[in-house]
Amino acid sequence: MNRKSGSSETAQLLRVVTAVVVVAALYVGRTVFIPLALALLLSLLLAPVMDFLGRIRVPRLMAIFLVVVALCGLAGGLGWKASTEFSDLANQLPIYKETLEGKIKVLSGLKSSNFSKVSNAVSDLERELTKSGPPEQDHSRKAPAPGSSIARPMAVEVVPPSDTLASLETILGPMGALGMVGVFTIFILIGREDLRNRFIHLASGGRLTVMTQALDEAANRIQRYLFLQSAVNIGFGAIVGIVLYLIGIPDAWLWGLFAAILRFLPYVGAPLASFIPILLSLAIFSGWGHTWGTIAFFLILELSVANFIEPLLYGAHVGLSALAILIAAVFWTLIWGFPGLILSTPLTVTLVVMGRYVPSLNFLRILLGDQPEISRSSLYYQRLLALDQNEARQVLEQYLKDKPLTELYSEVLIPAMSLVEQDRHRNELDEATQSFIMQSTRELIEELDEVQVEETPAIGESLRIRPLDVLCIPARDEADEIVALLLSQVLQRSGINTQILPLGPPSDAWSDVADMNPGIVCISALPPFAIDHARVLYQKLRAKSPKLDVVICLWNFEGDLEKAARRLKLTDVRRLQVSLNGVMDHVAARTRPSLREPKDLSEITMLDTNSEVPLNAKKAVAT
Repeated sequence: MNRKSGSSETAQLLRVVTAVVVVAALYVGRTVFIPLALALLLSLLLAPVMDFLGRIRVPRLMAIFLVVVALCGLAGGLGWKASTEFSDLANQLPIYKETLEGKIKVLSGLKSSNFSKVSNAVSDLERELTKSGPPEQDHSRKAPAPGSSIARPMAVEVVPPSDTLASLETILGPMGALGMVGVFTIFILIGREDLRNRFIHLASGGRLTVMTQALDEAANRIQRYLFLQSAVNIGFGAIVGIVLYLIGIPDAWLWGLFAAILRFLPYVGAPLASFIPILLSLAIFSGWGHTWGTIAFFLILELSVANFIEPLLYGAHVGLSALAILIAAVFWTLIWGFPGLILSTPLTVTLVVMGRYVPSLNFLRILLGDQPEISRSSLYYQRLLALDQNEARQVLEQYLKDKPLTELYSEVLIPAMSLVEQDRHRNELDEATQSFIMQSTRELIEELDEVQVEETPAIGESLRIRPLDVLCIPARDEADEIVALLLSQVLQRSGINTQILPLGPPSDAWSDVADMNPGIVCISALPPFAIDHARVLYQKLRAKSPKLDVVICLWNFEGDLEKAARRLKLTDVRRLQVSLNGVMDHVAARTRPSLREPKDLSEITMLDTNSEVPLNAKKAVAT
């Protein structure tokens, strides 16, 4: 145990050290990593265009040349047009000087009297402090002789030497980074298949299939995300340009274009895009209506797109939680600046996808993914462990919005009862908590039975009427009894007369069964702890009445059914059922066989009511 715990702690420490080293390397090498990441992102965005040119048999180098020329022409044209429009706007600004000065005077006149009082009080205090006596003088110094002038020190100004290299670096730095992005993109497009194969060979560790699937999924997710984000931002910019034109803002198309481009920056893009139009509305229009209208327009548009349109379009294409997107934006911005803010979502999507396929990175998928790692059954059980019945009810109600009641019982409540049994047998549940869980589950089941309205088609009108069709018997304890209650409700919703036998010793079960005279007996048992009790109860019932149709319901059993049937000493494996749907099919076949219309005689393998010989075999004997 000590060796295992020591190795586990060493492995965890190694992971932490590795993460710190990777983050430090990303920060130190950001000069190279940022252009490389941007080039990879741009190559993914251009991959569909390259594939199209390849399908029409354009040579690879010619296709790259055409794409690069088209991008440079587009960027140069937009830059030239934008600079021209900015120059015209700068020439028009003196026209709006009077309007802007008038609004500034209005804003300065809005100072409240309280603010003025506080400001005056601070000024008075400042004057009082300056009136305080001068500091004590050093009397040891000799006073200057009468008539002599005091020599005042000469003011010295330190002028830093001109740094031409620093100025050039400031100007040429962004241009050099942009050039690196272009060069990286060209080389990635030239040898993308070779780079892909090298990366797969390096990172796969012999698991070629897994790494290929991971790369394909990551590339597809990022491409879909970029396509959808581009479509949303283009629509955003078009709406901004049209509305600003209607408001009367000059050069509205330019601000719409900038809004579409800036919105690629998460969280800060839209406020930056709205700054200049709002400033122009202050300078151009004499009143305040256009300004408030511009502010309200940007606010409503951004809230609508960010909270309704983007979640609807992105959905599972991104696979990140909202908190993960925010954390990723902060993290990548801290280590890479504004380029990191642009790359935050694609990089985090890649990490989440890799965490899905690489076991050592699985924690990234758990922390950043949008799928809850805790199942509904575990969440329901956890809330009851916390003595929170209201939130446990919300878990069930949320599940019922998309799924029927039968699936709720099969996928949530029955697995939750299995978790209860496991913790109880490990002595991890005290009596009070166990009693609360069982009582709360019973109450919630009764509420669901009353509230949930589920239209179930009639199983048939011509059926053999019996006092009792199905009797459900718990095998061992209260958890088995609760699952038997679930089965009873489902069968009753299907029009089958069903009752539950209360918990009791197996010796008393036969007398109750004989009195009720059911058509079918279902023994409810949660594996693995109730298997032996279910076997004992089955043997006692079959010993008393060999013709009685007894089914053992081994809920959500995932092992070998034939081995389980031999352990339970069942003569027919069809007497062992593991799901609600399986039990319902068996009961429907036995109580209402007219519903089952097999396509040929070979499908008629139902058990006769009074024998374990299949009906098709019985017909063959009669023939």
